[in-house]
Amino acid sequence: MDKIGDIEIRVIGKSGSLELKPDNYDIKHIASILQNVEDLLYPNNKKDRPLITYDIQEGSVKHIFKTPIQYIIGFSAILGQIQESNSIDFLDLKTARAIENIQELSQQKNYEFQFSTSVKKDIELTINPNTRFFRKENTWADAEFYFYGILKDAGGKSKANIHIDTDDYGYLAIETGQDFLMEQEENLLYKKFGVRVTGKQNLETGEIDTKSLKLVELINYNPKFDSDYLASLISKAKKSWKGIDTNEWLLNLRGGYEA
Repeated sequence: MDKIGDIEIRVIGKSGSLELKPDNYDIKHIASILQNVEDLLYPNNKKDRPLITYDIQEGSVKHIFKTPIQYIIGFSAILGQIQESNSIDFLDLKTARAIENIQELSQQKNYEFQFSTSVKKDIELTINPNTRFFRKENTWADAEFYFYGILKDAGGKSKANIHIDTDDYGYLAIETGQDFLMEQEENLLYKKFGVRVTGKQNLETGEIDTKSLKLVELINYNPKFDSDYLASLISKAKKSWKGIDTNEWLLNLRGGYEA
């Protein structure tokens, strides 16, 4: 059985004129912490992640999370690097966004968040209204992408989007706009499509911000193998290569280098 460690996130602040404690700490703020801690600990593999248990305690408000110690050790190292560098630009997207969410909540509610773990008893990271843990805008640029997969859902009450299930990038939500969906005469669901989209991409890592995707074009996509079409292309190409010694041409292309 895995050895268990813990993370403590202490929240210091006020609810009106009262000092913050579990009895006056709103449930929506608890939900926000729960969601962000999952991204902090397991940003890329939620499906198969280990168990995380939770408790809330006095003083002012203490969020206590327990999970296998090996992940706590890694998380402790991340906290230390954030505190030392005073930056989150080195983090992967989901982890950085989770820190940003906590930073925004700190500024909105005038809360201070103190992170510590069972690896170290001292406070390892402090987020308060005076800290500025946000990603630099110049590390992200507008880009265009193509994704292919099965369209599984379409619609949305406040923001219209489509959801496409891809092999390479998983389940993607892509903003479309209501007008686009209203114009569709055929049922789009459970069919294979290509999508041309715009979004943000990290200039240093190449990582795609999947929360920023917006539809440019929906492409009918049928990846079946067409032997007749391939044969016709080969036949056309033969005419262009007539009279050319392919071995000599390849040797010249390699510059005399033999693989």
